[in-house]
Amino acid sequence: MFDPSGENPFDLLDQWLNDAAGSEINDPNAVALASVAEDGFPSVRMVLMKGRDDEAVHFYTNFTSRKAGELDATRKAAMCFHWKSLRRQIRLVGAIERVDDVTADDYYNSRPYGSRIGAWASDQSSPLDSRATLAGKVEEFSRTYPENPPRPPYWGGYRLVPHEMEFWIDGESRLHDRFRFTKSVENGWSAARLYP
Repeated sequence: MFDPSGENPFDLLDQWLNDAAGSEINDPNAVALASVAEDGFPSVRMVLMKGRDDEAVHFYTNFTSRKAGELDATRKAAMCFHWKSLRRQIRLVGAIERVDDVTADDYYNSRPYGSRIGAWASDQSSPLDSRATLAGKVEEFSRTYPENPPRPPYWGGYRLVPHEMEFWIDGESRLHDRFRFTKSVENGWSAARLYP
């Protein structure tokens, strides 16, 4: 029986990500990220978790994108990892803040050259008249930065700092195992088993 009481939920997240790396077809770090627009409607999309620290998970994007606008406006978000191969999921709910420039530079510089050029070429979430226009911008920035493109000033990362993390394992007859960790300033993380 699964019982993570007393554990650090980030250590459990690491363990499940490691398990998923051995069983998922691709992108075991893919996570659904939910934000809320000005009109109150939720908005969700897949992003890739690209690291963490002791209190947050990190992901990266163009700051001119729709998601960045929503995250900067509300400073709140939710995430859901789902690994079909493991029949597990993790939900996170918390505050959003931008990563510092050093962290963003380090991650940006670890990316393949084409992805770094793509960050310069894409005006993310804006209307695009044709793929040819995008290809032209890729060529233009490849000429400008033939070897080591710097991080664009409009591209960087976010930290989701959860105050809630829920771990779910599929169970027979829909009798799933669910634990919700909640964090308080006074007592740190505590876990409670939930009905399925």
